[in-house]
Amino acid sequence: MSLPSYGLQGKTVLITGAAGGIGSALARAFLAQGAQLMLLDRAAAPLDALVESLHSSLVHSAVCDLGSDAEVAAVAARVKERFGQLDVLVNNAGAEYPTPMDSTAPDAMARWAGLLDNNVSSMVRLTQALLPLLPRGASIINQSSIWGRIGVAGFSAYSASKHAVVGLTRSLALELGPRGIRVNAVCPGWVRTEAALRSLSAMAQEQGTTEAEVERDLLARQAVPQMLTPDELGGVFLFLASEGAAPLTGQCLVASHGEVMA
Repeated sequence: MSLPSYGLQGKTVLITGAAGGIGSALARAFLAQGAQLMLLDRAAAPLDALVESLHSSLVHSAVCDLGSDAEVAAVAARVKERFGQLDVLVNNAGAEYPTPMDSTAPDAMARWAGLLDNNVSSMVRLTQALLPLLPRGASIINQSSIWGRIGVAGFSAYSASKHAVVGLTRSLALELGPRGIRVNAVCPGWVRTEAALRSLSAMAQEQGTTEAEVERDLLARQAVPQMLTPDELGGVFLFLASEGAAPLTGQCLVASHGEVMA
């Protein structure tokens, strides 16, 4: 999909969770705009494969566990040394799995807390570490979800974490606005990724039906009854990163083919 120019040539962009379906699509989208990239992921092999596939001297990468203060600090130091500043921070990394309230598994609460740490606390940790490198005019874009706008049975921890991202986004927009830093979020609907398909499978198992039937029912709720692709989200993130979105901060843009209209 060909995208217009967003004026991002030469801008420095850091993307977390870059080796995943959405993250890799965002890496391609920003690179096509001529941005310099720092790509982070905790999985070394997929990250290396992505960097190799991009074939560009504008692409740099680092394996990083966002739950580690030391690793996050090392990434911040590397960004400062290589780029001097960071124009766009894309907090895309996150995890998704069911957390049914009636679970009797001994690690049920650990799994619940783990999602909050993975999807929210790690975002705060990295943003805090990189804040000194963000100049006036910088843009922070947080990955939320339409499940951060609604409730979802069986996925309370994931939904709660994405609601928290919305609150974090709005709070940081107020806190960082005086510094000239914009903070927005994207709330995607159903995107055809491995994580989404695993959720479909879990929902089908819980409902005693097939994945195809669950997908059909979900898509019937959308104005445009089809799953998003990772590439389709690229333009949303590029717009929020661009000067064209200068009036927007504290906003949570829903990209769901009309499943959620709010």
